[in-house]
Amino acid sequence: MNSESPVVFVVDDDHRVREALSSLISSAGFRVAVFASAAEFLEYEQPDVASCLVLDLQLPGTNGLEVQQQLAAGDAPPIIFISGHGDVPSSVRAMKAGAIEFLSKPFDDGELLQAIDTAIDRDRIARQKRSELAELQRHYDLLTPREREVLPFVVAGFANKQTGADLGTSEITIGVHRGQIMRKMGAKSLAELVRMADKLGIAPMLDRSK
Repeated sequence: MNSESPVVFVVDDDHRVREALSSLISSAGFRVAVFASAAEFLEYEQPDVASCLVLDLQLPGTNGLEVQQQLAAGDAPPIIFISGHGDVPSSVRAMKAGAIEFLSKPFDDGELLQAIDTAIDRDRIARQKRSELAELQRHYDLLTPREREVLPFVVAGFANKQTGADLGTSEITIGVHRGQIMRKMGAKSLAELVRMADKLGIAPMLDRSK
């Protein structure tokens, strides 16, 4: 395994469970990092790789649901809950908040490993989307304020003449802005630029002449 391999975080206050899970998950080819408490995990500097969190529901101090709530605001790894108690309300809360799975101890090893595979795949996809969005944002940041004004008109399919009239400038100037937008955004076609704008949350300009 190298530093790019996915990692599975395990948080459980029972050292026997930690050891058993560490052995099982390692045998499946994953790196494992184990923690005895939520505080230990939350203080840990996570590596920049695909990952998931196997999290005990009942923990001393901060419990599993509270950890899930704290992580919700950031780019947290997908969570698989494990619990020694058949707590239906907690399982419902966890799943509604986005948990991958909720397994009651003792659980089937294969079921846990399947949940881990699902969680790692989901995290890979999420990380890829975040990376693509960050790259798009980097390109968007290269645009001048005027080019950012023109962009919603371009993706809405406005002609340069109409855009120029709305913004109080010439058709030729809009054409120049349009070319700069395409170049800076790295868009090879209008359709590609439209997809980029959509991912960035930039709404096309509405046609006010209708």
